[in-house]
Amino acid sequence: MKDKQKIFQLLGLATRARMVVTGEDLAIREVQNGKAQLVIVSNDASANTMKKVTDKCTFFNVEKHVFGSREDLGHAIGKESRVILAITDAGFAKKLSELLNEYNRG
Repeated sequence: MKDKQKIFQLLGLATRARMVVTGEDLAIREVQNGKAQLVIVSNDASANTMKKVTDKCTFFNVEKHVFGSREDLGHAIGKESRVILAITDAGFAKKLSELLNEYNRG
């Protein structure tokens, strides 16, 4: 539970630093442009959205994690529900990746 809170807090911090892009079209554009370092998809995303994001992340070699509900992700960044978040800063992406991997293991 503590790791989950850390992840949400770090997402909020990254958002305030303007290092988070939200929304399917904008996030995929960032992946294609090579600016996205990490993509987080909510666990309640539609199958179509999940496939599209997974395919793009695989093709452009961007790390992707499935984490939280759309309401949780939206709340963490201070907006309404969000399905996809793309992190554009390498530092935030590295720390989030560590936390997400630790959370998924334990």
